[in-house]
Amino acid sequence: MSNSTTKPGTIFWIISSIALFWNIMGVVAYLGQAYMTDEALSLLAENEQAYYANVPVWITAAFAIAVFSGFLGSLALVLKKKLAKLLFLVSFVTVVVQVVYNLFIQEFVALTGSRVILPLITIVIAVFLVWFANNAIEKRILK
Repeated sequence: MSNSTTKPGTIFWIISSIALFWNIMGVVAYLGQAYMTDEALSLLAENEQAYYANVPVWITAAFAIAVFSGFLGSLALVLKKKLAKLLFLVSFVTVVVQVVYNLFIQEFVALTGSRVILPLITIVIAVFLVWFANNAIEKRILK
């Protein structure tokens, strides 16, 4: 069995770049939430303030793990490392934890429009990235 890798095509680089951008946006969203000032919080609607004031630590931790493992997974993908798959799996699991909390447990914010669609899109993207990394491993693009 050979340890050689296959040269990735253009679509690999496009998807990897989009994944990196997507996960950078996730990191920025997390940092924005984690370091939200009291002044910024006071500008939100009352139900949003209640949501942010009552987010359990385990959900904040899941959010952090999801975005940082997704970011590192995307970085590993760009660097053509097999570790991408494991990092995307961790991200996927923690995204599911967040979505379950936000859709079925929290009681502060009504579930309408983007509050339902964005979490579902995030799950689809997380599943796709696990599949994409696995596929790249099978094609011996990742080493």
